[in-house]
Amino acid sequence: MLVYIIGAGPGDPGLITVRGMRCLAAADVVIHDHVVPAKLLAHARPGAEKIDVGGAAPQTMEQDAISLLLVEKAREGKIVARLKWGDPFVFDRGASEALFLHEQGVRFEVVPGVPAGIAGPTYAGVPITYPGGGDTLTFVWGHDGHGKTRSAVDWRCLAHLDGTIVCHAGPEQLEHTIASLLSHGRPAEESAAVIYDGTLSSQHTVDGSLEELARKIKQSNERRSAILVVGRVAALRAHLRWFDARPLFGKRVLVTRPRDQAPELVDRLEAVGADTVVAPMIRIAPPDDYGPLDDACARAASFDWIVFTSANAVDAFIERLVAGPEDLRALKVVKLCAVGPRTAERLARAGLKVDLVPAEYRAEAVLRAISEVAEVRGLNVLLPHADIGREIIADALRKQGAEVSVVVAYRTVAEDPEREGQPDVYRMLLERSIDVVTFTSASAVRSFVRVLGAEPAADLLRGTIVASIGPLTAEAAAQCNVATTIMPAEYTVPALVAAIVRYFETEKALVRE
Repeated sequence: MLVYIIGAGPGDPGLITVRGMRCLAAADVVIHDHVVPAKLLAHARPGAEKIDVGGAAPQTMEQDAISLLLVEKAREGKIVARLKWGDPFVFDRGASEALFLHEQGVRFEVVPGVPAGIAGPTYAGVPITYPGGGDTLTFVWGHDGHGKTRSAVDWRCLAHLDGTIVCHAGPEQLEHTIASLLSHGRPAEESAAVIYDGTLSSQHTVDGSLEELARKIKQSNERRSAILVVGRVAALRAHLRWFDARPLFGKRVLVTRPRDQAPELVDRLEAVGADTVVAPMIRIAPPDDYGPLDDACARAASFDWIVFTSANAVDAFIERLVAGPEDLRALKVVKLCAVGPRTAERLARAGLKVDLVPAEYRAEAVLRAISEVAEVRGLNVLLPHADIGREIIADALRKQGAEVSVVVAYRTVAEDPEREGQPDVYRMLLERSIDVVTFTSASAVRSFVRVLGAEPAADLLRGTIVASIGPLTAEAAAQCNVATTIMPAEYTVPALVAAIVRYFETEKALVRE
């Protein structure tokens, strides 16, 4: 039996330590503060029990119950991960839990985390220490979760220290803290900043002089806890802000890709500041019958050309090829056509040279590209594709005299949007809380419309920016009465993200004019 007391960081799931992530993945039971993000909890191993024990730094009676729960689960022979907001030993009850475990003879380890008082200012562009910023750094706990002000602080002494003050405070304590510093001699013109939801996509920073902050906070009626930074270093935010200066900061983007393919798009969107909502509309599944595909793989060397229209087709074909009697050497005399740069990249990753990449993802472009390098008549062509794939390319090649074999390499299956843990996309669109909906395939569009209903989908997306990865996807959207606002010139995920960024940067420039 073992309990890991892990600092989960201040909000951004990427701020947990490597050690913390490993301990989380090894746990049978995850006992976590309510504010620990769901994206972090998703890294628990499948089947792990997850228990939400409420707010961080709870009161004594609640803390006793949590400590008893840790002991109970450990004595069941379980490995327990206790995820705590921020760092377990910084303004938290992690030490109380560890001491109780020690008294009960339960083995434990403590994994440090990034405290909110450090990460929040950093994400706001405020270095809490800096040459010339003073010789002291003081952390003040101004929030006990029940609206009570800590009276033990020597405000006069604190106000006259030459350095930086960092205070985590609730809404009531925040006003009291600023007022106390001002009334005990802290200069009214001192630079300061208040950071709400530090490290999250909803982060909001209010800065100015200490006197200005007192007025702004009183007028705002803000009810969230915050990190207050007081000191000359706060003035550096104007030069060092980075997190909330990213081009898609504050924008919420819906990702409809299959779950196993979503990370590439999610990572690129989040890197430029977007808040992503992953709601897969489709998943990729094997064909109902591997027979035709296996037969085509066995005859791979007999084809003049193999035309791959998607990365999924590449993966499925190569998997079955090497699973059978042949291997990649069977393709040494076969010409390979990849429709789209991502498909070409997937072939290259498998060690296969691509002979042809048409300029466009259209039947006539594929036909034109092949005809420029070979006589189409008499060619023996293999086209592995999805079960719902249209035979436009095959038909175009057949009309020019080619012999085309079409096989189902994979199936595109609609996801169940109402299963547990899925975001409520309908509600979010209805509330206009999604800024951009992304589609990276025609099948995702059709599944989206089928899930929401044809009329509701068209109505909900009428006031939302729709980004389609290419013309076939945009065409599928148009057939469902959904207009595409953004489409990149190159039909790849990086190009799609770049196009979304350009759109909002253009919008911002127009507003400034």
